[in-house]
Amino acid sequence: MTIRVALVDDQQLIRAGFRMVVDSQPDMEVVAEAGDGASAVSSLLALDPPADVVLMDVRMPGMDGIAACAALTEASDAKVVILTTFDLDEYVLAAIRAGASGFLLKDAPPEDLLSSIRTVHAGDAVIAPSSTRRLLDRVAALPEPVDDSRLADLTDREREVLTLMAKGLSNQEICAELFLAEPTVKTHVGRVLAKLGARDRVQAVVIAYETGLVAPHA
Repeated sequence: MTIRVALVDDQQLIRAGFRMVVDSQPDMEVVAEAGDGASAVSSLLALDPPADVVLMDVRMPGMDGIAACAALTEASDAKVVILTTFDLDEYVLAAIRAGASGFLLKDAPPEDLLSSIRTVHAGDAVIAPSSTRRLLDRVAALPEPVDDSRLADLTDREREVLTLMAKGLSNQEICAELFLAEPTVKTHVGRVLAKLGARDRVQAVVIAYETGLVAPHA
């Protein structure tokens, strides 16, 4: 199955470089390009069949990448990977809240970019390693977490699983911690994501911190 990739960046040379890397892969194809957020939203929502993964710059004239990401993820099933030269916490958090499934710096090695596209397409999420810890620290430091209704539908076991996800444990590590089989853990993770309305594990973890389920450095 070929992964359909769209490129959104206001610098043509950067788009050309990304296209060269993506099109070099037998399982990927660049199907659309745009130079700003507004034209990206209009063209990608009209694309048939749609793009699977969108590589989206943050800083662009007019509608920026965060706003375009929010518009795309609200109106479609596109998975967005935010690309930027700025490793700033507010961009990471804003991107995750806008529905992004990935966040990488533009200077990441090509193999990391390609791996991220495949990871996001498979339904998981990826954040630049330099940003991950600071992202969670920033979320945890927000004023007075609110234990809102987002957690109300979770069972006790699902809360346990979400707590361990928020602490960075993989499915296999959760298996060992809770003495459960891996298919059982995958089922619990899937139910947690569905009940929270989270697109992936990263958004679920952000919700765990925002609601106070997990405390800073707990």
